Amino acid sequence: MNKWNRDQMAAKVAADIKEGAVVNLGIGLPTLVANHLPAGAEIILHSENGVIGMGPAPVPGAEDYDLINAGKQPVTLLAGGSYFHHADSFAMMRGGHLDICVLGAFQVSSTGDLANWHTGGADAIPAVGGAMDLAIGAKKTWVMMELLAKTGESKLVPACTYPLTGIGCVSRIYSDLAVIDLGSHGAKVVELVEGMTLEQLQALTPVPLADGRC
Repeated sequence: MNKWNRDQMAAKVAADIKEGAVVNLGIGLPTLVANHLPAGAEIILHSENGVIGMGPAPVPGAEDYDLINAGKQPVTLLAGGSYFHHADSFAMMRGGHLDICVLGAFQVSSTGDLANWHTGGADAIPAVGGAMDLAIGAKKTWVMMELLAKTGESKLVPACTYPLTGIGCVSRIYSDLAVIDLGSHGAKVVELVEGMTLEQLQALTPVPLADGRC
């Protein structure tokens, strides 16, 4: 089965971010998006720990661990960037000042419900961070994830069984097999990895998939 790798997924997200957008990249896979944004594009990256105006990851050996993102990864700061109090960062998130946030997920429902902070397992360590504020506060919430869990189950589900982060907030999924739009219409496939048919993708998920490709 062909799959997009993590950098290919990140490049697809980056290509859909329009000039002038203020964007939060969540912990994990979404942080890779910063490395694929066009050089010189006016896209402003925000991190919930209190940084705005981040650039791509630093080159090896040039890391400054006093300048990190919410995932404790070293980042770079572009001209005009700044860092500030955690409370001010959350005010930006909650006040509707973010155009897009890109988050990872354990599950996403066909109507855009998001579960990404806890699997409900007895041994799981809950880690909500600012995900609830981001998912609801951003004008658009996108998810970047592998479509199937390590155990083989689809992460795109009719209804989430894990504790929810937000209801009806996710409008698009960027997975390793397909890009899928979500909403009141359900799940609509807008792009498939090369070599995969809609029927093959449908066999992997219990959610009915409409064909939204041009």
